[in-house]
Amino acid sequence: MDDHLLGWLKTLDEERLTRVLANRPDAIAPPWPRRLDTLAQRLGNGFAVMAVVRGLPLPCLEVAQASLALGDHVDLERLSRFMGVPEAEVAPWVDRLFDHALAWPDGEGRIRISGGLARWWTAPCGLGEPLSHYLNSWTVSADALRALARALGLPHGPKRRTVTRITEVLSDPARVAAMVARAPAGTERLLEEFAWDGPIRDVEGGRFVAPGAPEKWAADHGLLFRPSWNVAEMPREVALALRGPDYRPSFTPWPPDLATVPVDPEAVDHLMTLAAPHVVERCAAMLENTAKLPLPLLKAGGVGVREVRRLAKDTGCDEDETRLLLEICAVARLLAWDEPAGGLVPTEKFDRWRLDDAAARLRVLLAAWWRMERSSLRRTDGKYGTVLGDDPAGAAVGRARRAVLGVLARLPASTACADRAGLVGAAHWYAPLLDRSLLAECAPAVLEEAGMLGLIAYDTITDLGRALAALDACAGDENDDSVPLVEHDPALVECSTRALASVRRSALFGADLTAVVTGPPSTELAELLDRTAERESRGAASVWRFTPASVRRAMDSGYGADALLADLAEVGAVPQPLDYLVRDVARRHGEVTVTTVACIVQASDPALLAEIAGHRRLGRLGLRLLAPTVLASAVPAGKTLAALRENGYAPVPIEDTGEITVRRARIEEPRNGRLILLPGGQVAELEQPPHPLVEPAPDPHEHARRLLSAESGAAQQQGRTWAVIGRVASRLPTAQQSLLGFVVDRGVRAAITLADGLTATISHGELRSGVLDAWCEEAGDYLEFPLADIVEVRGTYA
Repeated sequence: MDDHLLGWLKTLDEERLTRVLANRPDAIAPPWPRRLDTLAQRLGNGFAVMAVVRGLPLPCLEVAQASLALGDHVDLERLSRFMGVPEAEVAPWVDRLFDHALAWPDGEGRIRISGGLARWWTAPCGLGEPLSHYLNSWTVSADALRALARALGLPHGPKRRTVTRITEVLSDPARVAAMVARAPAGTERLLEEFAWDGPIRDVEGGRFVAPGAPEKWAADHGLLFRPSWNVAEMPREVALALRGPDYRPSFTPWPPDLATVPVDPEAVDHLMTLAAPHVVERCAAMLENTAKLPLPLLKAGGVGVREVRRLAKDTGCDEDETRLLLEICAVARLLAWDEPAGGLVPTEKFDRWRLDDAAARLRVLLAAWWRMERSSLRRTDGKYGTVLGDDPAGAAVGRARRAVLGVLARLPASTACADRAGLVGAAHWYAPLLDRSLLAECAPAVLEEAGMLGLIAYDTITDLGRALAALDACAGDENDDSVPLVEHDPALVECSTRALASVRRSALFGADLTAVVTGPPSTELAELLDRTAERESRGAASVWRFTPASVRRAMDSGYGADALLADLAEVGAVPQPLDYLVRDVARRHGEVTVTTVACIVQASDPALLAEIAGHRRLGRLGLRLLAPTVLASAVPAGKTLAALRENGYAPVPIEDTGEITVRRARIEEPRNGRLILLPGGQVAELEQPPHPLVEPAPDPHEHARRLLSAESGAAQQQGRTWAVIGRVASRLPTAQQSLLGFVVDRGVRAAITLADGLTATISHGELRSGVLDAWCEEAGDYLEFPLADIVEVRGTYA
């Protein structure tokens, strides 16, 4: 924890602390901190700091780098002078760093940068460590320090004074320039390379000991230091002196201009209402296809091009659309690997998804695309990556997608981007930590994918895309099963409902055995027509044609003639030719039958098989005599085997090779919900709700008021944890008392059991008058547990 950060937090009023907490929701995520020192620890966490920095624009990072380059004694005046701009231009970006707790002013008005941010920039502005880092190092002996002072023409004195004098000389551009002018030939070029392309470079170690070599001269005069034989470094002050007094670090307070053109908002809305229902419809068709034909994976991982093309042909999609929808469905957990099927098949979540309304289904797909850590249509060296294959860029691809869409969302309404190169530059300004070449690769793919999803039309963002872009902070991780804050966001709900409001739920049936839908068909209508007819065209109007083969396919799936005609009559008037076709196919359907046999029972004694076939208790197996020594069972081999053994027979399982199989029992995890332990050793399975519950976001103002009130209250007792626990928690053995002490002093996570049998998972505890006040994960709040009632403490792992 940074003591300077804690000191600054203590000086904040409620309004300013609220602003900090609003910008840093990670700091008040459950279990929320109860004291300012705990808050300071969270605000200074290195991983949290970097997550916040990714969301800041380029000027914030430039200001932070310049502050780090100037060292610990930088204030706003010196910083603005160093950057060569008025204070008024730098101050807003410094305040923005303050509001995110990435920097703060100390008591003397100096700017202090968060340690987590300083550790990330080992060479701010391309500058190395300060001179004090080298001169005070244990590797620099007193003799070496005296030799350096002598080379610079400085008198010998105490070490601290000598270090100060050396620093003054090597920080003065004029004195350094005069010194370099007297150096051996080649020294100036060597130093320029380190000053502008350093500060650390590989070198030839022998030249640092060769008399007259530029490297040896530079090292003897403190312009270069060598931590190892083949590596040399240039101190920060020396590099700044060589760059000269006119050097200014880069500062771009405004994003690059982006060329735009006006577009017709009605045309944009029209394309959105065409694309959105099409995505939902094609996803459902694709998942239905994989339910019948599991999608195999390559040995190296991912889906092969041949399978993508086959799936595209079967579902009427093009290949690019199939690539995108496959990856979206996998991230949305609608599609997953199934070992018995030997391929990707729809999951149980798909069964729930298909029962939702179309707008909810669309939001699930959009949320999955929003957090997806691969780009389906991104080309590297002119080639697509493998579908569902590993992408080394990983999470950076998702951030690039959100950065590009965020730039389009900032454009005025009814304007389209006319400069894709400028779009990449603007996205880099808003997300400067992203690699620019990766942004350039991802931007065209993002526009193409977003166009397929109805988020972009005519290179301008739609209302649906604008609502999604506003949820950048809620994107979540690709490994999340769902992101409720995105899927149930009110603005996105309203836009998705409007995007699907124009779908058609009826069709026009013609006497030529066609069905025409004049507009985007609803998913239910498209599924019905896809099952019963062949799709001939799609677009503003879609056309299906009924054929004997398509009607037979529908009957193969379980339809009867009356049921099929009834479903078709619900979406339109059925003409007589279509009625004749359906009934004619139904009359011939089933003339030849094929029976599925689950397993075979064999015996050498026909009398024994006849006895088994006629056994009353084995009737549920559906046994049929195929031959004197062969019985067919309608039940799988495992259940048939168990039923025969229950009724006194002694069968053995046989593999296809004819060998006897030895099987071991397998304990399966619950497929839905989670297991919990109840008092008395009972186990219960909690069913998960069909939709994740959206937790309300923490209220920054409420937390700011609570933290300041706690700070002004009585001081917490310190140093008495073990004594209190040892005296009051007398039911616990010594080891468990120690674990409970760690819950209090170090915030570790543990499971406790109370005297009445109730259990709880706790962390971040505090002691108050014989009571443990700790965060309870099951309750989602801080609760009080009497120490005397705790009978067991166990370690847990997240």
